[in-house]
Amino acid sequence: MATDDLSSGPRRIVFVVGSGRSGTSTVAGALQTLGLHVPQPEVAADETNPKGFGEPQWVVDLHQELLSRCNVQVSDARPQAWFETGKLSTSEPLRNRLQGWLEAQFVEGGPELVVKDPRMAWFLGLWRSVAVRCDATPAYVTMLRPVTEVVGSKEKYYAAPGSARGATEVARTAAWVNMMLHTERSTRGSARRFVRYQDLLTDWTVPLSAIGQQFDLRAVKIAAANDIRRVHQFVDPTLRRVQLTWDDLELPPRLREIAQESWQQLDRLADEGGDTADVHARLDELRGAYAGLYAEAEALTQSTAIAARREGRTQPGPAPSRAVDRVPHGVRAMVPAGARRRLRKAFGKER
Repeated sequence: MATDDLSSGPRRIVFVVGSGRSGTSTVAGALQTLGLHVPQPEVAADETNPKGFGEPQWVVDLHQELLSRCNVQVSDARPQAWFETGKLSTSEPLRNRLQGWLEAQFVEGGPELVVKDPRMAWFLGLWRSVAVRCDATPAYVTMLRPVTEVVGSKEKYYAAPGSARGATEVARTAAWVNMMLHTERSTRGSARRFVRYQDLLTDWTVPLSAIGQQFDLRAVKIAAANDIRRVHQFVDPTLRRVQLTWDDLELPPRLREIAQESWQQLDRLADEGGDTADVHARLDELRGAYAGLYAEAEALTQSTAIAARREGRTQPGPAPSRAVDRVPHGVRAMVPAGARRRLRKAFGKER
């Protein structure tokens, strides 16, 4: 900890968001080492993350409870899942519960917090409103790692024994697209920074210094030499143990196309001056294209869903007659007009 008194000052909270296995633990741990407070106790380190997760256990438990309540997975590929989790952001009892916890963290840990959990992206509206209630300025760090490496890393550490590799690669890639495009949209207009995992490993001082300056984080700006040495010891480039390419993944062509361009556009946001309206517009189109692709996939697999219901694996219910019936109105409304026209043309539809 730097010798300067960090127990007072403006309240700031840095939310580390983005897909799991993309370097979120590394950046949270580095900020913690420089003096930001990670609420305790933390999730214990394990073989999948030997340097630690930098995740408050209370936050993880809360998010797991809320996801279960919404019937949403941590890595959920459904565009509709965002509307299910978003409903909880307006719950006053939940806001009060979270506000009480967050207020206690500022009292116990000081005015600058870093909170990280890959599940957090589903509840950014809730966290934002509660931060404001606590008179804290929220800011967002989104970690960027090539989708091929994220999928490969999850396959290596999280795949269930005997699972079909091709099927899980498709599901994980689709979930990455869904997670990253909506996270970008949810943080747009807020104080935010996109950081490439590779840049963090190559020279962490550059992105973290930029984060400290942009978010006015006193702990980062006045970090002592001992803290800086400890971060050098903490950031370990050898932990980037999975480096796959597109040729290593078995993906449907259209999903690969959307995922590739989504990565290319998100990667531009990490450049100085790259967080532009033109990039936002293209990301909006990609988000709409993904929603359309998912709707088509649901329609194509309708027979599988019906068969599963007959076997008793899901609750029985009427099957929709058209793909559009499977797409919630909110999802259709997300698709920009230009993207909708292109999708109708691609699917051979005139209206």
